Amino acid sequence: MFTQFLTATAYAADLATPYQRSGDSVLDMIFNAGPMVKFVLLILMALSIGCWCVIVLKYRLIRRANRESGQFISLFRQRKNYSALYRDSEKLSDSHLAEIFRVGYAELSRLGKSLETKNLLDLSASSEVLLENVERAINGGMTSERQRLERFLPLLATTGSTAPFIGLFGTVWGIMTSFQQIGIKGAANLAVVAPGISEALIATAIGLGAAIPAVVAYNHFSNKIRGIENEMSQFSADYLNMLKRDLMRKGRQEEAVPSQANEPRFAL
Repeated sequence: MFTQFLTATAYAADLATPYQRSGDSVLDMIFNAGPMVKFVLLILMALSIGCWCVIVLKYRLIRRANRESGQFISLFRQRKNYSALYRDSEKLSDSHLAEIFRVGYAELSRLGKSLETKNLLDLSASSEVLLENVERAINGGMTSERQRLERFLPLLATTGSTAPFIGLFGTVWGIMTSFQQIGIKGAANLAVVAPGISEALIATAIGLGAAIPAVVAYNHFSNKIRGIENEMSQFSADYLNMLKRDLMRKGRQEEAVPSQANEPRFAL
């Protein structure tokens, strides 16, 4: 009888003893978490690392594109002819405005040679064909540039929207495991419940830590790209207007002084 009493007393003391861990730091809670929680944390850390890589690369890309576009605008305002500007713009490979100009000029040169080969006499009609095709090529170039700038942004949006739920899943799973251990031990005091729940909540904390920078960066870069789109639209409108004026001026010159047979009619 006395032996049974001692056994029951020892068991009660063991239940009342707080859950012992190797340490109280965040790393200790991560290492002491269950396998499923660790797997969730691994996913969140991978998403976070990927997002920070995208943030750094996208920041450098947009900064370089804006800097080179500023240099191109200076060249565009000082241009003597389009062919020289095209050669100078090839050095500005990351400039969205330079790329729009190159796409438009390449289409203009290709169609100009085609129209000269066909020997079309109606310069006004040929100019309309040129402008329509150049505008179509510029719109395609703008789409390509927008896709280049938006590349990998969906990772930020996906992380920002799903990381908190992934972390919450890890937390719920950890709490379920904690309550299962409580049921096995038959005790529900705070000393038994708190350590397991604190370890489970680390998943939600890391999920929020991955999601918040991703959402902020996504909104920032989306706003920057919208500004770049507006800049490309404004430049394409100005570029097409300049082409139209140059073609009209060339048409008036040809009406006044007919061009020689070997002179390019659509060279600008």
